[in-house]
Amino acid sequence: MAACRRLAAGLRDPQKVAAFQRLCGVEGPCGWPEAEQRAGGRGPVANGGPAGRAAGNSGGPRGWRRRPRRNSLSGEEEEEGGCQEFATRSRLLYYLFSLGTELGNELFYILFFPCCIWNVDAWLGRRLVIVWVWVMYVGQCTKDVVRWPRPASPPVVKLEVFYSSEYSMPSTHAMSGTAIPLALLLLSYGRWQYPLIFGLILAFCWCLLVCCSRIYMGMHSILDVIAGFLYAILILIVFHPVVDLIDNFNLTYKYAPLIIISLHLALGIFSFTLDTWSTSRGDTAQILGCGAGVACGSHVNYLMGIDLDPPPDTLPLSLSSLTVTVFGKAILRLLIGVIILLLTKVAMKKATIPLACKIFRIPLDDVRKARQRMEVELPYRYITYGMVGFSLVFVVPRLFSFMGLS
Repeated sequence: MAACRRLAAGLRDPQKVAAFQRLCGVEGPCGWPEAEQRAGGRGPVANGGPAGRAAGNSGGPRGWRRRPRRNSLSGEEEEEGGCQEFATRSRLLYYLFSLGTELGNELFYILFFPCCIWNVDAWLGRRLVIVWVWVMYVGQCTKDVVRWPRPASPPVVKLEVFYSSEYSMPSTHAMSGTAIPLALLLLSYGRWQYPLIFGLILAFCWCLLVCCSRIYMGMHSILDVIAGFLYAILILIVFHPVVDLIDNFNLTYKYAPLIIISLHLALGIFSFTLDTWSTSRGDTAQILGCGAGVACGSHVNYLMGIDLDPPPDTLPLSLSSLTVTVFGKAILRLLIGVIILLLTKVAMKKATIPLACKIFRIPLDDVRKARQRMEVELPYRYITYGMVGFSLVFVVPRLFSFMGLS
């Protein structure tokens, strides 16, 4: 037991995160003792040049003064008390790990799930959403229960800002980056014709890139990432056997929408009362809202006799039918559909925030503070992203059918 505690303490050590960052070429501000020691008192060196000169260049990773990062979908900023300079000797690793961390952010989700449902396989997309909702919800709630802080800075260089207000354990990026590719492999193999080794390699590279990117960005310790990886596998073991049952319930049960909305809303209220405000609160409401919207939209499709799934006689599906025309229509569907989803999000946000403030008599003098109140944030996020999820599986496909893009 003592050995396990020592191992956990070692894996949680921020010095190991800083060591990994230095191995990948990331250096902190000149005033940090570690940076001065490594650079002989001259400050960190970026791409062979003085960091002081590079830090004035805000156009790239050579020396970049950190600014508040904007949440790509909600349009909100998380202000930090003071900026932090860093320099990196490898542009390739910087952009590679930036890509890896985006695989767990909202911009990726709003492109990946629509592309899967509209262009690949709606059956597969619905089940991936179910897995994603439960994995992310359990992960976010666990963070607020465990309440471990982010790795200390210094020695860790923080390359990311927006999620700094959240707790650290487990890494929900690692959970998502593990659950989505593994669920994609488990659900698609046999339904789609492709070599198993291709799916395994894709899942391994996806998972490894996301997990390593969180350490590179200085947002998680090694223990956080390992725990997130194992936690996601455990959740998949539990939920994978019942994913079909959940999806069939969402489609066919008469009172499914009422139960789904009530359950997701209750889970959102529970998570909102765990601790003080952080970005995890809004993320949790968004995830639950999306899940409820997708489930309700799928139920409406079923009631209207609208089947977005490929015909059974075409199974197993193959990628060999991809042509220039098919690819062009897929890109057009994605562009038109994502624009509609974003417009839906903007319109619902404009309507729900003032309405919630009016109902609960919360002043709108400071919109940022107002939307952090539970009475505003819960309905605003839940309703807005619920409509986005509903549009994803019902409204947009109906529009595609009208336009001849189905």
